[in-house]
Amino acid sequence: MNVTASTTAPRQRVVESQPVTVRRAAISEWVKFRTLRSSAFMLAGACIGMVAIAMIVGWNTRTISAALDPEDIVSSAVLQGYYLGQLLIGALGVLFVSGEYSTGMIRSTMSAVPKRTPVLVAKTIVFATVTSVAIIPACVIAFVSGQAIISHSRTGYSLSDPGVFRLVLGTGFYLVCIGLIGAACGWLVRNTPGALVTYFALILVLPGIFGNVLGNWGKDIAQYFPSEAGRSFISSLQLPYTLSTWTGFTVLLTWVGIGLALSALSLHTRDI
Repeated sequence: MNVTASTTAPRQRVVESQPVTVRRAAISEWVKFRTLRSSAFMLAGACIGMVAIAMIVGWNTRTISAALDPEDIVSSAVLQGYYLGQLLIGALGVLFVSGEYSTGMIRSTMSAVPKRTPVLVAKTIVFATVTSVAIIPACVIAFVSGQAIISHSRTGYSLSDPGVFRLVLGTGFYLVCIGLIGAACGWLVRNTPGALVTYFALILVLPGIFGNVLGNWGKDIAQYFPSEAGRSFISSLQLPYTLSTWTGFTVLLTWVGIGLALSALSLHTRDI
């Protein structure tokens, strides 16, 4: 009796290769962003901080007294939570980029996207979109909450007052831009501690040195730093040595554009 043994060849798995596009790169970056707990915590902290500080400012300024600073009684007073927001959103921008360099994941990312530019574009789109969706509504809620507390004791401001809605949206837009500057620091420095130091020096330290130590010429220079330029269009109180509203807006956009351009140049001229 003959026994015939039959063998079945194993099925071969077909892997379909698809071209790299910005859309696919953005989906990948979104997965990275939402799977990091630190991203959600920092973004939530910035949003909660905006609302909490607005309510504190509203409570402390519900009655006008000689002890209050002029900045505390204008329409933008309740949005002073942006001081905390710029630290958290900027640090988030740094970590979103430099984190991949710290873990070595950037090598896998660049192997999957050899042209590199789509990675920069995708990270920028994801970061700007997510932070805008979170922080702009938080600014609106912060303003309304703070003014609701003030209105129980005195006449406050509403979103329909001239220039107020622009201030509220401008504060959210400023925080998104400042986060993109943080991301640019991450691309250029490629090291988390160094990028954070660079970011904080650019936003806090250098404007303080130029504006408070180096005399009038230093103040003239300080108003062109990102944080000072941004303050000119998110504050309804115009101070000396402050750019006009739309000049400050333009200067801030210029910082973002230069940061992203240098980041793209760095990606193409430096090794990973």
